[in-house]
Amino acid sequence: MKIRKLLGISVIVLLALSGVSSAQADFKGFYFGGYVGGANENSDAKTSTVFSPTGYFATTSVPAIAAAGAQSLSPSGFSGGGQAGYNFQVRHFVVGLETDIGSVSMSDSKSTTATYPCCAPTNFTVKQTVETNWMFTLRPRVGFVTGPLLVYGTGGMAVANLNYQALFTDTFATAHENGGAEENQVGWTGGGGAEFKVGPHWSVKGEYLYADLGSVSTTSTNLTAFTPAIPFPTNVFTHTADLRGHNYRFGFNIHF
Repeated sequence: MKIRKLLGISVIVLLALSGVSSAQADFKGFYFGGYVGGANENSDAKTSTVFSPTGYFATTSVPAIAAAGAQSLSPSGFSGGGQAGYNFQVRHFVVGLETDIGSVSMSDSKSTTATYPCCAPTNFTVKQTVETNWMFTLRPRVGFVTGPLLVYGTGGMAVANLNYQALFTDTFATAHENGGAEENQVGWTGGGGAEFKVGPHWSVKGEYLYADLGSVSTTSTNLTAFTPAIPFPTNVFTHTADLRGHNYRFGFNIHF
Protein backbone atom coordinates (compact mmCIF):
# COMPACT_ATOMS: atom_id res chain seq x y z
CA MET A 1 0.00 0.00 0.00
CA LYS A 2 1.51 3.33 -1.11
CA ILE A 3 0.23 5.28 1.90
CA ARG A 4 1.81 2.77 4.32
CA LYS A 5 5.16 3.00 2.48
CA LEU A 6 5.07 6.80 2.51
CA LEU A 7 4.41 6.82 6.25
CA GLY A 8 7.34 4.48 6.82
CA ILE A 9 9.62 6.67 4.71
CA SER A 10 8.48 9.82 6.53
CA VAL A 11 9.26 8.28 9.93
CA ILE A 12 12.73 7.21 8.72
CA VAL A 13 13.38 10.75 7.44
CA LEU A 14 12.28 12.25 10.76
CA LEU A 15 14.55 9.87 12.65
CA ALA A 16 17.45 10.84 10.41
CA LEU A 17 16.73 14.54 10.82
CA SER A 18 16.73 14.17 14.59
CA GLY A 19 20.50 13.92 14.45
CA VAL A 20 20.81 17.32 12.80
CA SER A 21 20.50 19.16 16.10
CA SER A 22 21.54 18.05 19.55
CA ALA A 23 19.25 20.61 21.21
CA GLN A 24 16.27 19.02 22.92
CA ALA A 25 13.01 20.38 21.51
CA ASP A 26 10.27 21.79 23.71
CA PHE A 27 6.89 20.16 23.00
CA LYS A 28 5.06 21.26 26.17
CA GLY A 29 1.93 23.38 26.05
CA PHE A 30 -1.09 23.75 23.79
CA TYR A 31 -1.01 23.04 20.05
CA PHE A 32 -3.35 22.65 17.12
CA GLY A 33 -2.95 21.71 13.47
CA GLY A 34 -4.24 19.67 10.58
CA TYR A 35 -3.68 16.37 8.83
CA VAL A 36 -4.30 14.51 5.57
CA GLY A 37 -3.98 10.81 4.91
CA GLY A 38 -5.74 7.65 3.97
CA ALA A 39 -7.51 4.67 5.48
CA ASN A 40 -7.86 0.98 4.64
CA GLU A 41 -10.72 -0.59 6.55
CA ASN A 42 -12.17 -4.10 6.78
CA SER A 43 -15.74 -5.17 7.40
CA ASP A 44 -17.29 -8.61 7.90
CA ALA A 45 -20.88 -8.30 6.69
CA LYS A 46 -23.43 -11.07 7.23
CA THR A 47 -26.97 -11.64 6.00
CA SER A 48 -29.01 -14.66 7.11
CA THR A 49 -32.60 -15.78 7.50
CA VAL A 50 -34.59 -18.54 9.21
CA PHE A 51 -36.81 -21.35 7.99
CA SER A 52 -40.53 -21.16 8.66
CA PRO A 53 -43.22 -23.72 7.74
CA THR A 54 -45.40 -20.80 6.69
CA GLY A 55 -42.58 -18.95 4.99
CA TYR A 56 -41.16 -18.53 1.52
CA PHE A 57 -37.93 -20.53 1.66
CA ALA A 58 -37.23 -24.24 1.38
CA THR A 59 -35.14 -25.74 4.18
CA THR A 60 -32.09 -25.95 1.89
CA SER A 61 -32.31 -22.28 0.98
CA VAL A 62 -31.56 -20.99 4.48
CA PRO A 63 -27.92 -22.24 4.77
CA ALA A 64 -27.30 -21.26 1.13
CA ILE A 65 -28.38 -17.67 1.87
CA ALA A 66 -26.18 -17.56 4.98
CA ALA A 67 -23.16 -18.75 2.95
CA ALA A 68 -23.71 -16.18 0.21
CA GLY A 69 -24.38 -13.48 2.81
CA ALA A 70 -21.02 -13.91 4.57
CA GLN A 71 -18.97 -11.27 2.76
CA SER A 72 -15.70 -9.43 3.43
CA LEU A 73 -15.70 -5.77 2.41
CA SER A 74 -12.70 -3.43 2.19
CA PRO A 75 -13.70 0.24 2.18
CA SER A 76 -10.79 2.63 1.64
CA GLY A 77 -10.28 6.29 0.87
CA PHE A 78 -8.71 9.57 1.89
CA SER A 79 -9.09 11.53 5.10
CA GLY A 80 -8.39 15.02 6.34
CA GLY A 81 -9.16 17.13 9.37
CA GLY A 82 -7.82 18.98 12.34
CA GLN A 83 -6.36 18.15 15.73
CA ALA A 84 -5.58 19.90 18.99
CA GLY A 85 -3.90 18.88 22.21
CA TYR A 86 -1.81 19.70 25.25
CA ASN A 87 1.55 18.26 26.27
CA PHE A 88 3.37 18.06 29.60
CA GLN A 89 7.13 17.59 29.28
CA VAL A 90 9.73 16.63 31.87
CA ARG A 91 13.19 16.48 30.31
CA HIS A 92 12.96 13.80 27.61
CA PHE A 93 9.49 12.53 28.52
CA VAL A 94 6.19 13.84 27.16
CA VAL A 95 2.66 13.02 28.32
CA GLY A 96 -0.30 14.68 26.64
CA LEU A 97 -3.86 14.48 25.41
CA GLU A 98 -4.90 14.90 21.78
CA THR A 99 -8.28 15.07 20.05
CA ASP A 100 -9.05 15.21 16.35
CA ILE A 101 -12.00 15.13 13.98
CA GLY A 102 -12.06 14.86 10.22
CA SER A 103 -13.72 13.53 7.12
CA VAL A 104 -13.10 9.94 6.04
CA SER A 105 -14.63 9.19 2.66
CA MET A 106 -14.83 5.39 2.40
CA SER A 107 -17.31 2.99 0.84
CA ASP A 108 -17.39 -0.58 -0.46
CA SER A 109 -20.09 -2.99 -1.60
CA LYS A 110 -20.19 -6.64 -2.55
CA SER A 111 -22.80 -8.68 -4.39
CA THR A 112 -23.01 -12.49 -4.36
CA THR A 113 -25.37 -14.51 -6.58
CA ALA A 114 -26.03 -18.21 -5.95
CA THR A 115 -28.39 -20.90 -7.24
CA TYR A 116 -31.21 -22.13 -5.02
CA PRO A 117 -30.35 -25.76 -4.07
CA CYS A 118 -34.01 -26.67 -4.33
CA CYS A 119 -34.92 -24.87 -7.48
CA ALA A 120 -32.17 -24.60 -10.11
CA PRO A 121 -31.66 -22.69 -12.32
CA THR A 122 -33.35 -19.88 -10.34
CA ASN A 123 -31.03 -17.89 -8.11
CA PHE A 124 -30.83 -15.27 -5.41
CA THR A 125 -28.53 -12.30 -4.81
CA VAL A 126 -27.25 -10.75 -1.59
CA LYS A 127 -25.75 -7.25 -1.86
CA GLN A 128 -24.20 -5.44 1.12
CA THR A 129 -22.67 -1.96 1.40
CA VAL A 130 -20.59 -0.37 4.17
CA GLU A 131 -19.51 3.27 4.29
CA THR A 132 -18.34 5.97 6.68
CA ASN A 133 -17.57 9.66 6.20
CA TRP A 134 -16.13 11.01 9.47
CA MET A 135 -14.16 9.97 12.54
CA PHE A 136 -13.36 11.54 15.91
CA THR A 137 -10.72 10.41 18.41
CA LEU A 138 -9.67 11.36 21.94
CA ARG A 139 -6.29 9.89 22.90
CA PRO A 140 -3.57 10.22 25.53
CA ARG A 141 -0.04 10.35 24.10
CA VAL A 142 3.15 9.17 25.79
CA GLY A 143 6.48 9.87 24.13
CA PHE A 144 10.22 10.38 24.30
CA VAL A 145 12.10 13.40 22.94
CA THR A 146 15.55 13.15 21.38
CA GLY A 147 16.84 16.34 19.79
CA PRO A 148 14.00 17.86 17.76
CA LEU A 149 12.16 14.52 17.47
CA LEU A 150 9.27 13.22 19.56
CA VAL A 151 8.46 9.52 19.17
CA TYR A 152 5.17 8.54 20.82
CA GLY A 153 2.53 5.92 21.37
CA THR A 154 -1.15 6.73 21.64
CA GLY A 155 -4.49 5.05 22.28
CA GLY A 156 -8.01 5.92 23.33
CA MET A 157 -11.57 6.41 22.11
CA ALA A 158 -12.71 6.53 18.49
CA VAL A 159 -16.16 7.53 17.21
CA ALA A 160 -17.35 7.29 13.60
CA ASN A 161 -20.55 6.88 11.67
CA LEU A 162 -21.24 3.48 10.13
CA ASN A 163 -23.81 3.18 7.35
CA TYR A 164 -24.59 -0.44 6.51
CA GLN A 165 -27.22 -1.53 3.98
CA ALA A 166 -28.21 -4.99 2.72
CA LEU A 167 -30.47 -6.12 -0.11
CA PHE A 168 -31.85 -9.59 -0.97
CA THR A 169 -33.52 -10.39 -4.31
CA ASP A 170 -34.21 -13.52 -6.36
CA THR A 171 -35.39 -14.74 -9.77
CA PHE A 172 -37.73 -17.45 -8.46
CA ALA A 173 -40.65 -15.15 -7.63
CA THR A 174 -39.13 -11.64 -7.63
CA ALA A 175 -38.47 -11.82 -3.88
CA HIS A 176 -37.25 -8.64 -2.23
CA GLU A 177 -35.96 -7.80 1.26
CA ASN A 178 -33.79 -5.01 2.58
CA GLY A 179 -32.35 -3.97 5.90
CA GLY A 180 -29.59 -1.92 7.41
CA ALA A 181 -28.53 0.57 10.03
CA GLU A 182 -26.80 3.93 10.22
CA GLU A 183 -25.31 4.64 13.63
CA ASN A 184 -22.54 6.58 15.33
CA GLN A 185 -20.24 3.86 16.63
CA VAL A 186 -18.00 4.22 19.70
CA GLY A 187 -14.87 2.09 19.66
CA TRP A 188 -11.16 2.29 20.36
CA THR A 189 -8.00 3.28 18.53
CA GLY A 190 -4.28 2.82 19.10
CA GLY A 191 -1.01 3.42 17.34
CA GLY A 192 1.95 5.73 17.29
CA GLY A 193 3.97 8.22 15.36
CA ALA A 194 6.87 10.64 15.16
CA GLU A 195 6.73 14.44 15.39
CA PHE A 196 9.62 16.69 14.33
CA LYS A 197 10.05 20.27 15.53
CA VAL A 198 10.97 22.46 12.54
CA GLY A 199 10.96 25.72 14.48
CA PRO A 200 10.05 27.17 17.88
CA HIS A 201 6.33 27.00 17.10
CA TRP A 202 6.02 24.49 14.25
CA SER A 203 6.23 20.72 13.91
CA VAL A 204 5.41 18.08 11.31
CA LYS A 205 4.42 14.50 12.00
CA GLY A 206 3.58 11.09 10.58
CA GLU A 207 1.12 8.86 12.43
CA TYR A 208 -0.50 5.42 12.23
CA LEU A 209 -3.73 4.52 14.02
CA TYR A 210 -5.61 1.22 14.12
CA ALA A 211 -9.32 1.69 14.86
CA ASP A 212 -11.99 -0.83 15.87
CA LEU A 213 -15.48 0.64 15.71
CA GLY A 214 -17.50 -2.42 16.70
CA SER A 215 -20.52 -3.68 14.80
CA VAL A 216 -24.14 -2.89 13.98
CA SER A 217 -26.94 -5.45 13.73
CA THR A 218 -30.55 -5.25 12.65
CA THR A 219 -33.43 -7.57 11.80
CA SER A 220 -36.22 -7.20 9.26
CA THR A 221 -39.52 -8.91 8.44
CA ASN A 222 -40.19 -7.15 5.14
CA LEU A 223 -39.59 -10.06 2.73
CA THR A 224 -42.09 -10.09 -0.14
CA ALA A 225 -42.43 -12.29 -3.24
CA PHE A 226 -44.68 -12.86 -6.27
CA THR A 227 -46.77 -10.28 -8.14
CA PRO A 228 -48.79 -8.78 -6.61
CA ALA A 229 -46.42 -8.85 -3.63
CA ILE A 230 -47.16 -11.31 -0.82
CA PRO A 231 -45.44 -10.64 2.53
CA PHE A 232 -43.56 -13.41 4.36
CA PRO A 233 -42.85 -11.90 7.81
CA THR A 234 -42.01 -15.26 9.39
CA ASN A 235 -38.78 -15.39 7.36
CA VAL A 236 -36.90 -13.02 9.67
CA PHE A 237 -33.64 -11.65 8.22
CA THR A 238 -30.64 -10.67 10.34
CA HIS A 239 -28.03 -8.23 9.00
CA THR A 240 -24.71 -7.53 10.75
CA ALA A 241 -21.54 -5.61 9.85
CA ASP A 242 -18.45 -4.36 11.69
CA LEU A 243 -15.73 -1.82 10.82
CA ARG A 244 -12.04 -1.85 11.72
CA GLY A 245 -8.78 -1.01 10.02
CA HIS A 246 -5.75 1.18 9.42
CA ASN A 247 -5.38 4.95 9.26
CA TYR A 248 -2.26 6.72 7.98
CA ARG A 249 -1.80 10.45 8.56
CA PHE A 250 0.65 13.24 7.76
CA GLY A 251 0.19 16.55 9.53
CA PHE A 252 1.52 19.72 11.11
CA ASN A 253 1.07 21.46 14.45
CA ILE A 254 1.39 25.05 15.66
CA HIS A 255 2.68 25.22 19.25
CA PHE A 256 1.98 27.99 21.79
